[in-house]
Amino acid sequence: MNVRKLDDNFSVTGQITPEQVKAVSETGYKSIVCARPDNEEFGQPSFDEVARAAEAEGMQIVHIPVSGPLGEGQIIRFHDAWENLPKPVLGYCRSGARAGSLYATLTR
Repeated sequence: MNVRKLDDNFSVTGQITPEQVKAVSETGYKSIVCARPDNEEFGQPSFDEVARAAEAEGMQIVHIPVSGPLGEGQIIRFHDAWENLPKPVLGYCRSGARAGSLYATLTR
């Protein structure tokens, strides 16, 4: 994982696997936001697979798939999730860019 810290409460990374979730939790993250749609790429773990691993670690996880420009619904869902998720949060997608774009909307 190539994790990039955006601030003390939010970092981004590319796709994570269910097997990596334990390490994510051990690093201190309390929640995960997945900005990647399922079936975007062959062999990619589904959100449900990652979610089961996260829940087994006692983490909260939210799926806000982004497949193009951010829409109002995605921004609202992220803001609502942000208010309720334990911090710090790790956001992921294919490269981390879409998860970072969701986070950037907090300062608009």
